[in-house]
Amino acid sequence: MKQMIAVIFGVGLLGNAMLFVPQALAVWRKKSDEGVSLITFGGFNVLQAIGIVHGAYQHDYSLIIGLGASLVTCGTVTGLTLYYRAQRRPGAEA
Repeated sequence: MKQMIAVIFGVGLLGNAMLFVPQALAVWRKKSDEGVSLITFGGFNVLQAIGIVHGAYQHDYSLIIGLGASLVTCGTVTGLTLYYRAQRRPGAEA
């Protein structure tokens, strides 16, 4: 039973990672960061990084892999947001 719950938890974390993909695609397609809260996504990134470190200390590969995937997808949104905000600044190259 413990192993089954661990697998379900890992799949849930991967599902969590997939929830960031539509936002990343929307930002990329629109070439705009409009409507994206950098504080929110930055906070998600910090929490995911802390979770990965915790998973490493606990030898919990579900946490490491699931939150690692979330960090990649959420980090993509954060990175694109930073990029498009930099492009909006006066004097930024188009």
